[in-house]
Amino acid sequence: MAGHSKWANIQHRKGRQDKIRSKLFSKLAKEITVAAKMGDPDPDKNPRLRLAVKEAKSQSVPKDVIDRAIKKSQGGDAENYDEIRYEGYGPGGVAIIVEAMTDNKNRTASSVRSIFTKNGGNMAETGSVSFMFDRKGQILYPAGAGDEDCMMDAAIEAGAEDVESTEDGHTIYTESTDLAEVSNALDAALGEAESTKLIWKPQTLTEVDENSGATLFKLIGSLEDDDDVQNVTANFDMSDEVMAKLSE
Repeated sequence: MAGHSKWANIQHRKGRQDKIRSKLFSKLAKEITVAAKMGDPDPDKNPRLRLAVKEAKSQSVPKDVIDRAIKKSQGGDAENYDEIRYEGYGPGGVAIIVEAMTDNKNRTASSVRSIFTKNGGNMAETGSVSFMFDRKGQILYPAGAGDEDCMMDAAIEAGAEDVESTEDGHTIYTESTDLAEVSNALDAALGEAESTKLIWKPQTLTEVDENSGATLFKLIGSLEDDDDVQNVTANFDMSDEVMAKLSE
C-alpha cells in the first residue's frame, strides 16, 4: 500500500519514532488483552491471540509486556472493550478506515468525528468507504529475505495470494482467513517476518497533491494519536517529489 509506506517515511523523517513506538506498544498490548479475553489465553489454542503475540514480538514488544497483557485479560477488573470501525473521507477525497477499541463508544465517536472535522475531512456512514477495500492478511519480509523469484515460490507454496517485491522489501498478501496458516508456513521456509497482520487493502489509490497531502497527514497523525484508535488505513498515493517536500 503506497500510502502507508509513504506515511511511515514521513513519520521517520520528522523524528516521531519514540512517540510512535510508545503508542504502538500500547495498541499491541490492548489487542493481546482483547484477543486473550475473547478466547483462550493460550496462544496455541487461540489464533487471534497467536497472531497478536507474533505481531508484538516482531515489533520488539518486551516479553514481560506481552505476558502482562495476557494476564490482564484474566483479571476480574479487566476492561471490556468494544471493537468499532469508523469510515470517512479526508482531504482530496481520500477514503479512510479507522479501527478502534474502546470502553466508551460515545467518547471515541466524538473524538474521531472532531479529528476528521478539524483536519479537512468528514465522517461517513459505515460501509460507505469499506467497499473500496479488501480485507486481507499482510506479511512483510525485508529485501534480504530472498530475491523476487524466491519469495514468489515460497509464497505460492505456503498458499498466499500475491507478492509485491520492491527494493525496500517484500509484501505478501493472503485471504484474511488464511493468514495464520500461511504465516506459519512462511516462518518455516523463510524465518520470522517483520510484520504479520490483517489489513484493509485499497482496491484503487487516490493521488494527492502537496496541499491535500499536508492536511491529510495531520488528519492521519491525529487519528493515530488517539488512545482508542488501533489502526488507520487510507487509500492515498503521492509522487516522490511531494513526499520529499512534506518530509522537510
